[in-house]
Amino acid sequence: MVWNGDAYQARFDGIAAEGGDVHGEAELVRSLGPGSVLDAGCGTGRVAIELARHGIDVVGVDLDASMLATARRLAPRLDWHRSDLAGLDLGRSFDVVVMAGNVPLFTAPGTEAALVAGVAGHVRPGGRLVAGFSLDRGYTLEAYDAHCSASGLALEARYATWSREPYDGGAYAVSVHRRP
Repeated sequence: MVWNGDAYQARFDGIAAEGGDVHGEAELVRSLGPGSVLDAGCGTGRVAIELARHGIDVVGVDLDASMLATARRLAPRLDWHRSDLAGLDLGRSFDVVVMAGNVPLFTAPGTEAALVAGVAGHVRPGGRLVAGFSLDRGYTLEAYDAHCSASGLALEARYATWSREPYDGGAYAVSVHRRP
């Protein structure tokens, strides 16, 4: 898939300009009280930039150069890395790792376990992995939960939306997994 970071960001800028809330993911993450966050699959940095605005130490990682170019332009002082999330090794851990924006669905089929292992390896003891994605594209919650479990994480909560509506088996889920 070819991305255009500026066009992608313009979409969210337009939503915000019309009064829409574009920070639901950041609000949920902030409610967990983290001091540090890895925004895995950060895209143009929308979530990372909002978290940093609230004093949270944030690192953003994405594979797409165009998305990262936009993120670096918008927040040049933040720590941005270009990397595949599968096999990611930043040499540190975080209170929260967040995958917003359907990140698991943009990995090559069959690499989901490696993706989860790559990001889960950055969750500190007592920390959380938070991910939201559509369930109608072949990656099931059962598979995701199994990949999290294999990476040493246990399901703590599941929601239907980033605003924490109860999950009732719908087509989208936000999952919070915790490392003991």
